[in-house]
Amino acid sequence: MAATNTDVTHFPTDASLPGENFEPRQSLTEVEIPPDPSKSLPVSPARKALIEDIIALYSCEPTVERVKRYTPDCVYDDQFVYANDRYKMAAQWFALPKLFKDSSNHGWQVVRNDRDLIQFRNEQSWTFLPPIPKTAKINALVSLSLDPATIDSDFIRVKYHKDQANDKDYSHKDLGFSFKKWQADNVPKVMSNENVEVFKEDKKAAKEAVKVHGAGDESGGAPRTAV
Repeated sequence: MAATNTDVTHFPTDASLPGENFEPRQSLTEVEIPPDPSKSLPVSPARKALIEDIIALYSCEPTVERVKRYTPDCVYDDQFVYANDRYKMAAQWFALPKLFKDSSNHGWQVVRNDRDLIQFRNEQSWTFLPPIPKTAKINALVSLSLDPATIDSDFIRVKYHKDQANDKDYSHKDLGFSFKKWQADNVPKVMSNENVEVFKEDKKAAKEAVKVHGAGDESGGAPRTAV
Protein backbone atom coordinates (compact mmCIF):
# COMPACT_ATOMS: atom_id res chain seq x y z
CA MET A 1 0.00 0.00 0.00
CA ALA A 2 1.21 3.50 -0.77
CA ALA A 3 2.00 5.71 2.19
CA THR A 4 0.73 9.12 3.14
CA ASN A 5 3.30 11.62 1.92
CA THR A 6 2.12 15.19 1.65
CA ASP A 7 5.61 16.32 0.58
CA VAL A 8 5.54 14.36 -2.69
CA THR A 9 4.39 16.29 -5.77
CA HIS A 10 3.56 15.12 -9.28
CA PHE A 11 2.26 18.13 -11.18
CA PRO A 12 2.99 21.81 -11.90
CA THR A 13 2.46 24.36 -9.13
CA ASP A 14 1.07 26.97 -11.54
CA ALA A 15 -2.70 26.97 -10.99
CA SER A 16 -3.30 28.97 -14.18
CA LEU A 17 -2.36 25.97 -16.34
CA PRO A 18 -5.37 24.08 -17.76
CA GLY A 19 -6.35 20.68 -16.45
CA GLU A 20 -4.64 18.80 -19.28
CA ASN A 21 -1.31 19.52 -17.54
CA PHE A 22 -2.35 17.59 -14.43
CA GLU A 23 -3.07 14.15 -15.87
CA PRO A 24 -1.93 11.23 -13.69
CA ARG A 25 -0.63 8.28 -15.72
CA GLN A 26 -0.35 4.68 -14.52
CA SER A 27 -1.12 1.13 -15.60
CA LEU A 28 -2.26 -1.15 -12.81
CA THR A 29 -1.03 -4.56 -11.69
CA GLU A 30 -4.47 -5.36 -10.25
CA VAL A 31 -7.85 -3.69 -10.74
CA GLU A 32 -10.65 -5.89 -9.42
CA ILE A 33 -9.71 -5.44 -5.77
CA PRO A 34 -12.60 -4.20 -3.62
CA PRO A 35 -11.70 -1.34 -1.29
CA ASP A 36 -10.98 -2.11 2.35
CA PRO A 37 -12.01 1.01 4.30
CA SER A 38 -10.24 -0.30 7.42
CA LYS A 39 -6.93 0.07 5.56
CA SER A 40 -7.62 3.53 4.16
CA LEU A 41 -4.80 6.02 4.62
CA PRO A 42 -5.54 8.91 6.96
CA VAL A 43 -6.46 12.22 5.33
CA SER A 44 -7.14 15.70 6.64
CA PRO A 45 -10.74 16.83 7.25
CA ALA A 46 -10.56 19.00 4.11
CA ARG A 47 -9.46 16.06 1.98
CA LYS A 48 -12.05 13.76 3.52
CA ALA A 49 -14.75 16.33 2.68
CA LEU A 50 -13.51 16.44 -0.92
CA ILE A 51 -13.66 12.65 -1.26
CA GLU A 52 -17.13 12.54 0.27
CA ASP A 53 -18.38 15.12 -2.22
CA ILE A 54 -16.93 13.09 -5.11
CA ILE A 55 -18.59 9.92 -3.77
CA ALA A 56 -21.90 11.78 -3.54
CA LEU A 57 -21.56 12.80 -7.19
CA TYR A 58 -20.94 9.17 -8.15
CA SER A 59 -24.04 8.26 -6.11
CA CYS A 60 -26.40 10.38 -8.26
CA GLU A 61 -26.53 13.20 -5.70
CA PRO A 62 -25.26 16.17 -7.71
CA THR A 63 -25.45 19.72 -6.38
CA VAL A 64 -23.99 22.97 -7.64
CA GLU A 65 -21.70 23.14 -4.62
CA ARG A 66 -20.36 19.65 -5.25
CA VAL A 67 -19.64 20.41 -8.90
CA LYS A 68 -17.71 23.46 -7.70
CA ARG A 69 -15.17 20.95 -6.41
CA TYR A 70 -13.74 21.16 -9.94
CA THR A 71 -11.85 24.07 -11.44
CA PRO A 72 -13.44 25.68 -14.53
CA ASP A 73 -10.63 24.22 -16.68
CA CYS A 74 -10.84 20.73 -15.20
CA VAL A 75 -10.66 17.43 -17.09
CA TYR A 76 -12.73 14.34 -16.29
CA ASP A 77 -11.51 11.09 -17.89
CA ASP A 78 -13.07 7.63 -17.60
CA GLN A 79 -14.08 4.67 -19.80
CA PHE A 80 -16.98 6.56 -21.36
CA VAL A 81 -16.30 10.30 -20.99
CA TYR A 82 -13.60 12.86 -21.68
CA ALA A 83 -14.90 16.24 -20.47
CA ASN A 84 -12.46 19.14 -20.64
CA ASP A 85 -14.25 21.90 -18.76
CA ARG A 86 -16.58 22.23 -15.77
CA TYR A 87 -19.68 22.96 -17.89
CA LYS A 88 -19.31 19.59 -19.62
CA MET A 89 -18.51 17.99 -16.28
CA ALA A 90 -21.66 19.45 -14.68
CA ALA A 91 -23.79 18.06 -17.51
CA GLN A 92 -22.39 14.58 -16.88
CA TRP A 93 -23.10 14.61 -13.15
CA PHE A 94 -26.60 16.05 -13.50
CA ALA A 95 -27.39 13.57 -16.29
CA LEU A 96 -26.66 10.50 -14.15
CA PRO A 97 -30.04 10.46 -12.32
CA LYS A 98 -31.72 10.45 -15.74
CA LEU A 99 -29.82 7.31 -16.72
CA PHE A 100 -29.72 5.30 -13.51
CA LYS A 101 -32.38 4.32 -11.02
CA ASP A 102 -29.75 4.09 -8.32
CA SER A 103 -26.03 4.34 -7.76
CA SER A 104 -24.78 2.99 -4.45
CA ASN A 105 -21.33 3.24 -2.94
CA HIS A 106 -20.01 0.09 -1.26
CA GLY A 107 -16.88 1.59 0.20
CA TRP A 108 -13.72 3.49 -0.63
CA GLN A 109 -10.09 3.22 0.44
CA VAL A 110 -7.46 5.92 0.10
CA VAL A 111 -4.28 4.31 -1.23
CA ARG A 112 -2.28 7.45 -2.02
CA ASN A 113 -2.33 10.77 -0.22
CA ASP A 114 0.41 12.95 -1.70
CA ARG A 115 0.50 16.71 -1.65
CA ASP A 116 -1.14 17.16 -5.05
CA LEU A 117 -2.64 13.71 -5.72
CA ILE A 118 -5.24 11.62 -3.92
CA GLN A 119 -6.01 8.11 -5.14
CA PHE A 120 -8.70 5.85 -3.75
CA ARG A 121 -10.20 2.51 -4.62
CA ASN A 122 -13.93 2.85 -5.12
CA GLU A 123 -16.70 0.26 -5.41
CA GLN A 124 -19.94 1.47 -6.94
CA SER A 125 -23.05 -0.34 -8.17
CA TRP A 126 -25.15 1.18 -10.95
CA THR A 127 -28.81 0.19 -11.46
CA PHE A 128 -30.21 1.21 -14.82
CA LEU A 129 -33.65 2.70 -15.29
CA PRO A 130 -36.31 0.47 -16.89
CA PRO A 131 -36.54 -1.22 -19.32
CA ILE A 132 -32.93 -2.33 -18.65
CA PRO A 133 -33.14 -4.77 -15.71
CA LYS A 134 -29.49 -4.66 -14.80
CA THR A 135 -27.20 -3.64 -11.96
CA ALA A 136 -23.47 -3.40 -12.61
CA LYS A 137 -20.89 -3.31 -9.82
CA ILE A 138 -17.60 -1.66 -10.72
CA ASN A 139 -14.31 -1.46 -8.84
CA ALA A 140 -12.11 1.40 -9.99
CA LEU A 141 -9.11 3.46 -9.03
CA VAL A 142 -10.04 7.13 -8.76
CA SER A 143 -7.24 9.69 -9.10
CA LEU A 144 -7.78 13.31 -8.13
CA SER A 145 -5.09 15.80 -9.16
CA LEU A 146 -5.46 18.75 -6.83
CA ASP A 147 -5.66 22.42 -7.76
CA PRO A 148 -2.47 24.19 -6.58
CA ALA A 149 -4.44 27.32 -5.65
CA THR A 150 -6.71 25.51 -3.19
CA ILE A 151 -4.56 22.62 -2.06
CA ASP A 152 -4.15 24.06 1.45
CA SER A 153 -7.67 25.47 1.79
CA ASP A 154 -10.79 24.07 3.44
CA PHE A 155 -12.43 23.67 0.01
CA ILE A 156 -9.96 21.79 -2.20
CA ARG A 157 -10.71 21.65 -5.91
CA VAL A 158 -9.76 19.16 -8.61
CA LYS A 159 -7.85 19.83 -11.82
CA TYR A 160 -7.96 16.30 -13.29
CA HIS A 161 -10.27 13.45 -12.28
CA LYS A 162 -9.41 10.04 -13.71
CA ASP A 163 -11.46 6.88 -13.14
CA GLN A 164 -9.70 3.63 -14.14
CA ALA A 165 -11.57 0.32 -14.14
CA ASN A 166 -9.02 -1.50 -16.32
CA ASP A 167 -5.35 -2.28 -15.96
CA LYS A 168 -4.34 -0.03 -18.85
CA ASP A 169 -4.48 3.75 -18.83
CA TYR A 170 -6.25 5.73 -21.57
CA SER A 171 -4.42 6.37 -24.84
CA HIS A 172 -6.73 9.24 -25.96
CA LYS A 173 -6.78 8.05 -29.55
CA ASP A 174 -8.85 5.97 -31.97
CA LEU A 175 -12.63 5.61 -32.22
CA GLY A 176 -13.14 4.85 -28.54
CA PHE A 177 -11.72 8.18 -27.50
CA SER A 178 -13.58 10.01 -30.27
CA PHE A 179 -16.84 8.70 -28.83
CA LYS A 180 -15.84 9.68 -25.27
CA LYS A 181 -15.15 13.24 -26.33
CA TRP A 182 -18.18 13.49 -28.64
CA GLN A 183 -20.44 12.34 -25.82
CA ALA A 184 -19.06 14.89 -23.36
CA ASP A 185 -19.16 17.71 -25.93
CA ASN A 186 -22.79 17.07 -26.82
CA VAL A 187 -24.59 16.16 -23.59
CA PRO A 188 -24.71 19.83 -22.46
CA LYS A 189 -26.48 20.71 -25.72
CA VAL A 190 -29.43 18.44 -24.91
CA MET A 191 -29.59 19.05 -21.17
CA SER A 192 -32.27 21.36 -19.84
CA ASN A 193 -31.15 21.89 -16.28
CA GLU A 194 -30.75 25.18 -14.47
CA ASN A 195 -27.98 23.73 -12.30
CA VAL A 196 -25.89 22.92 -15.36
CA GLU A 197 -26.41 26.44 -16.70
CA VAL A 198 -24.75 27.83 -13.57
CA PHE A 199 -21.49 26.67 -15.16
CA LYS A 200 -22.16 27.88 -18.70
CA GLU A 201 -19.35 30.47 -18.61
CA ASP A 202 -16.90 27.66 -17.96
CA LYS A 203 -17.17 26.77 -21.64
CA LYS A 204 -14.67 29.60 -22.09
CA ALA A 205 -12.13 28.10 -19.69
CA ALA A 206 -8.60 27.68 -20.98
CA LYS A 207 -7.94 24.41 -22.77
CA GLU A 208 -5.02 22.71 -24.41
CA ALA A 209 -4.92 20.02 -27.08
CA VAL A 210 -5.75 16.56 -25.82
CA LYS A 211 -2.57 14.78 -24.77
CA VAL A 212 -2.40 11.69 -26.98
CA HIS A 213 -0.45 8.71 -25.68
CA GLY A 214 0.87 5.88 -27.81
CA ALA A 215 -0.49 3.19 -25.51
CA GLY A 216 -1.98 2.58 -22.08
CA ASP A 217 1.09 0.93 -20.59
CA GLU A 218 4.72 1.83 -19.87
CA SER A 219 5.37 2.59 -23.54
CA GLY A 220 2.66 5.25 -23.34
CA GLY A 221 4.02 6.95 -20.23
CA ALA A 222 1.89 4.89 -17.82
CA PRO A 223 4.28 3.12 -15.44
CA ARG A 224 3.14 -0.13 -13.88
CA THR A 225 1.83 0.60 -10.41
CA ALA A 226 0.51 -1.49 -7.53
CA VAL A 227 -1.94 0.46 -5.38
